[in-house]
Amino acid sequence: MSTTEERIAAQKRYRAAKAGTDTVDERLGSSKFLTSVLDKIFPDHWSFMVGEIAMDSLIVLIVTGIYLALFYVPSSKEVVYAPTSGHVYIPLVGQKMSEAYESVINLSFNVRFGLIMRQAHHWAALIFLAAVFFHMARIFFTGAFRKPREINWIIGLLLWQIVALEGFTGYSLPDDLLSGTGLRVIYSIIESIPFVGTWLVYALWGGRFPGTSLIPRLFVVHEFLFPLLIIGLLTAHLMILWHQKHTDFPGPGKTETNIRGSRIWPQYALKAGGLMMLVSSVIFLLAGFVQINPVWIYGPYQPYTVSAGAQPDWYLGWQDGAVRLWPHWEFRSFGHEIANPFFPGLLLPGILLSIMFAWPWIDKKIYKDYKAHNLLDRPRDKPFRTGVGAAAVTLFSLLTMASGTDIIANNLHVSYEAIVVALDYLVIIGPVVAFIIAYKACQRLQEADFHPIQRPVGGVIYRTPDGGYHTVGDVHHGPSHDAPADTSASHGAGDNGDGGAGSGSERSVSAPAAGD
Repeated sequence: MSTTEERIAAQKRYRAAKAGTDTVDERLGSSKFLTSVLDKIFPDHWSFMVGEIAMDSLIVLIVTGIYLALFYVPSSKEVVYAPTSGHVYIPLVGQKMSEAYESVINLSFNVRFGLIMRQAHHWAALIFLAAVFFHMARIFFTGAFRKPREINWIIGLLLWQIVALEGFTGYSLPDDLLSGTGLRVIYSIIESIPFVGTWLVYALWGGRFPGTSLIPRLFVVHEFLFPLLIIGLLTAHLMILWHQKHTDFPGPGKTETNIRGSRIWPQYALKAGGLMMLVSSVIFLLAGFVQINPVWIYGPYQPYTVSAGAQPDWYLGWQDGAVRLWPHWEFRSFGHEIANPFFPGLLLPGILLSIMFAWPWIDKKIYKDYKAHNLLDRPRDKPFRTGVGAAAVTLFSLLTMASGTDIIANNLHVSYEAIVVALDYLVIIGPVVAFIIAYKACQRLQEADFHPIQRPVGGVIYRTPDGGYHTVGDVHHGPSHDAPADTSASHGAGDNGDGGAGSGSERSVSAPAAGD
């Protein structure tokens, strides 16, 4: 085909595409909306991409979850494992198990891509929760929850809790020995609720533990209820973010009324698309090479069997650790008992989460700050808040460590009781020490005004009378001079005194923070 013919063909394709888009635009008026969307500006700081990691993981979770749901059987009906075709896991032959567990075994060994999809689903859930946790921590330490973003903070905390519950329900669906042990713990915690606990567990489990109704109900909650809540809350979160504009770190040219960064198209879209491919690749590489949750090794759940070293996934480890460390307290009065699991399983998480939900208003009272903010704080700027955050992270970390007390004791060859006593002291002393260290570190950083892990590129140089150039601090041989004849400063490009949070002018644009 000649160059002229190619040009004519291209013009025809252009006119056909334009006619199609004009037809849509005449009916929906979409061009104005798309123009405003593509001109949207997002900051360039790397920490804002962690939210993208959470969304990318959620997409992988949805895709793999749909695939797994096609083969999973949500039934507690008892069967005997005796397959007549396909791959057979010999150690389980002849054992009694639920249909749910049998379907997971078949999915792992006989369904094409079944095992890698199972493991990708599990890894994506862990990465999703880690990204949400890091995202919430970044928001806390930088004060991004302040006016006018209090509602988004509450939505974020609700998302964190629902995503954790979604992970737990999915973790429990295989009905293996490990997940069944976790369900037994949850049964005891719910049963410990005063007055109504016994009625609740009988309603949820369909009778005494392990019951016959929980697995089908967990499947409905995991596949329909929680995903709808997550998508709804995430949509609300993004709509509020879109309306209020994005926060950003202080830097050259950045104010409370403008945003500097990259437009959605093409810069931000390309970064987000590349990150999504990277996250997906990492998840499936982990699924292919790093085994996780091998339910065929654990065996089917039996109420009279509990395996040593049983632990939940990391995001619920702190609650399991609290149950293990809590003193043996129970209260009885007026013919009713408040059982021990109620305090670490419900009361303590309720207190901690209530403080977290109320923190935007607590922060306002502490700092007497009732203004709207679009620029973020550096953690050093608010030592008390940073200290509280460090104490909370330390507490959650120690409680998570406590969920493995038996594993720690076995590996260190120390008595289980000694580990429990040590952690009992650490969960009280550790957060206090973390608060003091973080508070003092913030004060020191404020005084010095330097980045704790970065130094400016370059340095101060001076010219000597004999025409030589030297850097201040270097050791030189030759005549000594009390003072340089001529001085000039050389600083790294883009350095703004806070680790280079700014962005180069060639790649960035700015826009008003509201009303654009």
